[in-house]
Amino acid sequence: MSEQKESSVLFSLKELMNLEQDRIAQETAHQQRQAREARERREAEERALRDAEDRRTRDAQEARRAEEQRQREDSARLEAIKHAEIERAKAEAEHRAQLAALTAQREHEAQLVAIRQQSSAKKTKIGAAIAIAILVLGLIGIGLKWKQDQELAARERVEAAARQAQLEADRKQAQEERKKLEEQVAATERERQRIELALINAKSEVERNQLLNQKRRNEEERQRIEATAGSRSKPAARPRAPAKPCDCPPGDPLCSCLD
Repeated sequence: MSEQKESSVLFSLKELMNLEQDRIAQETAHQQRQAREARERREAEERALRDAEDRRTRDAQEARRAEEQRQREDSARLEAIKHAEIERAKAEAEHRAQLAALTAQREHEAQLVAIRQQSSAKKTKIGAAIAIAILVLGLIGIGLKWKQDQELAARERVEAAARQAQLEADRKQAQEERKKLEEQVAATERERQRIELALINAKSEVERNQLLNQKRRNEEERQRIEATAGSRSKPAARPRAPAKPCDCPPGDPLCSCLD
């Protein structure tokens, strides 16, 4: 009877030990599975961050190349417009001068005909010649003055177009720089989130200290970017347009810049 009881007790103890070993094995497997899943989550998050950073870098490079190509095209187009405007202004000025000279010549010929018809009056001939000379000189002066005004107006239009193009280029450059700064700030924010997530899962004090140092450097980089953005947001002083030169001869009653 005592041997049966002893066998029963040993069997019960053995069963309890087997159950305890099964529980320990299950708990160990559960912990290992949790650690493996956590490690896989961290690796997936790191891969996602790296992929996002690679995509952002590629997008930024593509945007920069497109912007450079557009700026080159804009510069070439503005140069062509400037050249065409100058050539058109020259052609108009030459045409006006030719018309003025032709008109003066015809007036001169008409006056000569009248003078020949009235050759009997010497004083009349002299007065007519003086009048014709004055008329011709006046027409030539008017033609030259008009030509100078047209050339000056053409130069001013070209310079105004160039200033407007420069202002537009500066505005677009400022937008591009602001976009780059925003992307850098976003990158530092993602880096900060990654570091904080890594701090939560840090397993040693050494790793934690390294992550804290990375976090401090990330914060310094963010402050530097924000300071750079603040300094670049100040508007630059606009250059004043140069004074219009006066090309009129002294005593010209038709000149507007000798008042």
